[in-house]
Amino acid sequence: MIKTDVLIIGAGPAACGAAVYTLRAGLKTVMLGGSSIGGQLLQTNDIENYPGFIDPIPGFDIMDKMHKQCKRLGAEILGETVSRLDTSSTPFKVYTECGKEYEALSVIIATGAAARWLGVKGEGEYKGKGVSACATCDGFFFRGKEVCVIGGGNTAFEDALFLTNFCSKVYLVHRREVFRADKLTVDKAKSNPKIEMLIPYVAEEVKGENGSVTSLVLKNVTDNSLKEIKTSGVFVAVGSIPQTLFLKGSGVETSAGGHVIINEHMSTNIRGVFAAGDCADEFYRQAIIAAGSGAKAAIEAINYVNLVK
Repeated sequence: MIKTDVLIIGAGPAACGAAVYTLRAGLKTVMLGGSSIGGQLLQTNDIENYPGFIDPIPGFDIMDKMHKQCKRLGAEILGETVSRLDTSSTPFKVYTECGKEYEALSVIIATGAAARWLGVKGEGEYKGKGVSACATCDGFFFRGKEVCVIGGGNTAFEDALFLTNFCSKVYLVHRREVFRADKLTVDKAKSNPKIEMLIPYVAEEVKGENGSVTSLVLKNVTDNSLKEIKTSGVFVAVGSIPQTLFLKGSGVETSAGGHVIINEHMSTNIRGVFAAGDCADEFYRQAIIAAGSGAKAAIEAINYVNLVK
């Protein structure tokens, strides 16, 4: 049994944002980052919207700096994956896949979310080289180019509208005539001269040359005919998957989509258990917001631990 004041499940921006605060408050802090310590940011080549960096910086470099900062302050960052959280009694118990057991006065869930990908040919090969799941993060790099957004919800339409600020043309691909996005957003996109709707189509293959995306092959879902469009970027906007399966049976409430349900104080329905970042945020999904929410969760956890310690 390994005992700690605060156990943070995760090691991405939200987890690091939390750890900096708990450590500076003098609380023993353990971070369990899983097999990929650093989260989705590790897959982002250039980040230009995180304050403090004059030039674009790889996501790996940002996470490396965050981890070094946490370690300097005294954090233990371990590559262990949590399999179960037990909140039936306090201190809380956390079990990992490698058989270790932790006991913590407070737990901060910061496991993030994974982008929901299409699974088509070429998608994996060109991730970070023209294929992206974050228009807000990467849109700037496609200034003056033609790009494609895939999806039919609010995120897809908002991404398409956002990209018109930089791109010469934005294709919006959806499999049906009916959209999940609200009508006002759909109407705004339809009236934008830079946006062209491609319906009813699904992505079939991402093609490229010299390490960059050059085109996207589409399949018409009505007659199965194929169509190839030239594009420099493919933005996948079909949702994300919060990494919260391990919470099943823990007593921590999650939404129908799997996101941890929290209040304005980052508290879950279990007193002493908090959540931050993309695992609890289905709207913004930005590193800076995740880091800030981690700090909020940490402040609440510090207050809680000081009461029960």
